[in-house]
Amino acid sequence: MLRQSLRLLADLRLAILLLLAIALFSISGTVIEQGQSLSYYQTNYPEDPALFGFLSWRVIGFLGLDHVYRTGWFLTLLVLLAASLTTCSFLRQWPALKLARRWQYYSQPKQFEKLALSAELGSGSLSRLTPLLTAKGYALFTEDDQLYARKGLMGKIGPIVVHISLLLILAGGVWGALSGFFAQEIIPSGSQRAITNLIDAGPLAASQVPKDWEIKVNRFWIDYTAEGAIDQFYSDLSVVDQGGVERDRQTISVNHPLRYHGVTLYQTNWGIDAVQVRVNNSPIFQIPMAPLETSSSSRLWATWVPTNPEMTSGVSLVARDLQGLLLVYGEDGKPLGAVREGMAIDLQEGLRLTVVQLIGSTGLQIKADPGVPLVYAGFGLLMVGVVMSYVSHSQIWALQVGDRFFIGGKTNRAHLLFERELVEMIEQLTPETAPPEPAVA
Repeated sequence: MLRQSLRLLADLRLAILLLLAIALFSISGTVIEQGQSLSYYQTNYPEDPALFGFLSWRVIGFLGLDHVYRTGWFLTLLVLLAASLTTCSFLRQWPALKLARRWQYYSQPKQFEKLALSAELGSGSLSRLTPLLTAKGYALFTEDDQLYARKGLMGKIGPIVVHISLLLILAGGVWGALSGFFAQEIIPSGSQRAITNLIDAGPLAASQVPKDWEIKVNRFWIDYTAEGAIDQFYSDLSVVDQGGVERDRQTISVNHPLRYHGVTLYQTNWGIDAVQVRVNNSPIFQIPMAPLETSSSSRLWATWVPTNPEMTSGVSLVARDLQGLLLVYGEDGKPLGAVREGMAIDLQEGLRLTVVQLIGSTGLQIKADPGVPLVYAGFGLLMVGVVMSYVSHSQIWALQVGDRFFIGGKTNRAHLLFERELVEMIEQLTPETAPPEPAVA
């Protein structure tokens, strides 16, 4: 039963079926947004009407399609494929390599009849054939009047290298799913924060979340086009330890992340965190700003600024970007005017509001996948293994019996090129006569 189970596990059809299943569920993980909140799936995947008639938020939650790559059944598919590749390597590829490394001389002329290409010559000798084979890159083995030559053993090693590379890729995927994490942080400009807001994490991710360093946003700013549209976000980030010592510093932007000790920080979002104001000659005080819900795609942030010590009256400030322009509204909701960062507006006689600074916040997407080095190494090795697999494994036998000389060979690839190579050597063995046509089995 064990032998039958191993043969079933090494079956190519099973491996193809597992690959198709993994590909199918990987596609689902690309199409269905991963790691979102329950309300997100309830809004975008309602039960009535369900997508395709069956895909609702309940189905997504039950099957784990909101975190496909970390589900037990997906990891089981990866482990089964790895077991199939390993079993196939030991039951088929490794014995094939061991067989290719052995050699057996042909001591009887009738043995040449089973070769795909063979010829019987009236002249020729091993001494004349040996330099021809050496020039073609063959490894030679001789004994008395018998010769065996081979080249392209690399082609037999190639499939094993391919299997090892696939195992590395699968190991990297499993390790990344178990120990990787995905987090999002909104950090105001000038603030420092640890990575705490984990959106998705593997069961072993606790050891990967950094405990000995935090992220400090030295400055966040946005470049705008001449038309007022956003051109690019920038965050001047520092990696600082618990003692405040800076370990690394880099300005990141969209598609230009910061990488530190296996953790990658991407620039993905932005917001307005607070505004610093002064009423008449009061001290500067900082007031948080909150996003407003709008029916359009435009984004607005607002806050309320008290204009007396009792905080019984005040004005509202509204901003839509970090270009420094704020709209001022009175208690009755009517606009009082606009004010720019660093400037002041007279609200009424004897009441002056100064906007000192508008403070932005950067949205960072933070990822760690310890399996990535294994995956990259696997893909690199995979390319090497594929190239090696295309190398032809060619074998040639020769036998001297009296005045008759027998030669023949076979190859597993590039049959036409091998036939030409063998015919060329036969012509050089019999230069004084027309070369005999090799027999094709």
